[in-house]
Amino acid sequence: MKVITLCGSTKFKEPFERTNAFLTLQGNVVMSVAFFEQSEGFEITQEQAELLGEIHFRKIDLSDEIFVIDVDGYIGESTRKEIKYAEEKGKPIRYYSDGGIPSDVFGA
Repeated sequence: MKVITLCGSTKFKEPFERTNAFLTLQGNVVMSVAFFEQSEGFEITQEQAELLGEIHFRKIDLSDEIFVIDVDGYIGESTRKEIKYAEEKGKPIRYYSDGGIPSDVFGA
């Protein structure tokens, strides 16, 4: 059983949820973002954004690998930092755009 942290823009709520379900049903422990501030319109302060970033780095520390939700190849600044952090920690990295989950999962 692997521990996998999902990384990517919070504007991709549906792909996050489908990927989480798919990987979980394969027997993995999946950690995701705290909430989808961009897709759900949450407003957070800079201090809160920094806290969420630090929490996500700790999730990466606890993970065996990360899975990047890069819909249409999009990777934002925060996700780039998470990828770099994972690389520095020697974590394997998989990408949604590489066919990491079948496109027809759950009617997608």
